Amino acid sequence: MTHLQKIQHLENYLNQSNESYSDTFKEDILLYFNQDFTEENSQFEFLKELGSPEAIEQKIEFLLSQFVLKFDAEQESENDFIYYYLGQ
Repeated sequence: MTHLQKIQHLENYLNQSNESYSDTFKEDILLYFNQDFTEENSQFEFLKELGSPEAIEQKIEFLLSQFVLKFDAEQESENDFIYYYLGQ
């Protein structure tokens, strides 16, 4: 997959309908990327280590599970939380 294809897959995956509680956090992730799903957005560097659509989906599913298990809105912001799991 090219980097652009990975970005497009990520955007499509995040825009899928909400089927569970954890999926409600997809909107927060979309906002984190400022709806800027272009190759120029440096926030997508984490995609370079992911080689397939399944790997991208697994990374997002892991992030969503961490939102459910560990996110504390009183202690941190959604953006800081997402950066911790994707931005490193």
